[in-house]
Amino acid sequence: MVDINTPILTTFIVYFAVMIAVGIWVYSRTRTLTDFALGGRSLNAPTAALSAQASDMSGWLLLGLPGAVYAAGVGATWIAIGLLIGTYLNWLFVAPRLRTYTERANNAISLSAYFEERFEDRTRLLRIVSAVVIVVFFTVYVASGLVAGGVLFESVFGVDSVLAITVAVAVIVLYSFLGGFLAVSFTDAIQGTMMFLALLVVPLVGIGLLGGFGALTGALGDESPTLLDMGAEASLAEAGGEWGAGTPLTVIGVISLLAWGLGYFGQPHILARFMGIRSAREIPAARRIGVTWVVVTLAGASLVGLVGIGVLDEPLAYEDRESVFIVLTQQLFNPWIAGMLLAALLAAIMSTADSQLLVSSIALTEDFYRAFLNRNASDNTLVWVGRGTVIAVAVVAYVIALGGGGVLDIVAYAWAGFGAAFGPVILLSLFWPRMTWAGALAGMLGGAITVVLWRQVPALADTGVYEMVPGWIVATGLALLFGRYVGSPPRRDWAGAMEEPEEGRERVAA
Repeated sequence: MVDINTPILTTFIVYFAVMIAVGIWVYSRTRTLTDFALGGRSLNAPTAALSAQASDMSGWLLLGLPGAVYAAGVGATWIAIGLLIGTYLNWLFVAPRLRTYTERANNAISLSAYFEERFEDRTRLLRIVSAVVIVVFFTVYVASGLVAGGVLFESVFGVDSVLAITVAVAVIVLYSFLGGFLAVSFTDAIQGTMMFLALLVVPLVGIGLLGGFGALTGALGDESPTLLDMGAEASLAEAGGEWGAGTPLTVIGVISLLAWGLGYFGQPHILARFMGIRSAREIPAARRIGVTWVVVTLAGASLVGLVGIGVLDEPLAYEDRESVFIVLTQQLFNPWIAGMLLAALLAAIMSTADSQLLVSSIALTEDFYRAFLNRNASDNTLVWVGRGTVIAVAVVAYVIALGGGGVLDIVAYAWAGFGAAFGPVILLSLFWPRMTWAGALAGMLGGAITVVLWRQVPALADTGVYEMVPGWIVATGLALLFGRYVGSPPRRDWAGAMEEPEEGRERVAA
């Protein structure tokens, strides 16, 4: 009899081989830093949409969100609602303008370079501060991917968590090192398709096994009536896998969950897809594809948590809640199909980690190495410096990952950091032509510092308010105040940027 781990391991090996093959194929086409960072701005609509959403959701989509719903019921899906709204608004308002503005800003290939050019910052402080924020928070974010990889390998193969995280970081670094923007985007599109199919198949099979949606809701009602109450949070006991009556969700709790949607406006790895799309005219089609993907996958991930409650033979303990997708998949499917579905979880982890490592490496290469150490570096040198920094960031993230913590908790911290530091500044840079560099710097620093302090000060953390909310308020207030009264407005006219025909502009070499 074939051991259940053998088919899964075989599937993982085949998946790794395909991803690495794509990386090798694109590797030969990556000759300049612009190729490495944005792929020459050549993404079509489907690739841009699928890669943006796959890199957005990460392992938390198949671990953190199902685990939260498994432990707290449908009250946890307020996060999904906030993310859906944020996704749509980001594609609608930010994508077309950012694609156009970054090309006008001397063909900027990083957010840091865009900020410096857009606000005509001669102090270079915007470039330095934004690059530091990117490297710091992305290092934490990559750690969440490594933790997710560790959970996957530990649950499936029964290996020690340290060894599991070590394997995860080795695979992700190898793939990211070979990559570049096109490799990351093409593989992310494949990975996004795998995630989409997995989050359709697993909950539908589980619901069918139970006898339909009616049987599912009946099973959930038997466990705890608050599992199906959007206004309440069920309470999964830390031992024994039993649900209590839970507590009503407060207004602050709902706002904090919805506030996840604000984070979209400031996520560099998502914004990079907007910058790399072939033309602003491709964005409406990409928006439709991306939003449809998000609706289906968020609904599927939420259903996985609920189906796990009704289907699993042995309820999970609270500390194992984030493994519900893994356990459910192994229980419902034969080993070969389970291997393909679990490969989708591996795809979710890798699709985000490689994007984050790439953006971090560009920040270190473009915004530190070339900007301050070697302005005349050749493209070949810059590409290899970028690959080297992938390894450096991954090593630090590996150390953080060994410290433990839930996937959703780590993602929440990094997501809030980027959302508060960059979100208000990005929006104001695109819709307020006269904003000054001082406003951008004040907003960026205010948002990042607020997020860090909010979690470190017990009196603030105990309020239950997600740090994104105060971070956004502080960042927006400071950006508006300093942007109005401190510094000189840009001399260049940005008000008519969107009216200028795209095909009439010359692309300036980076």
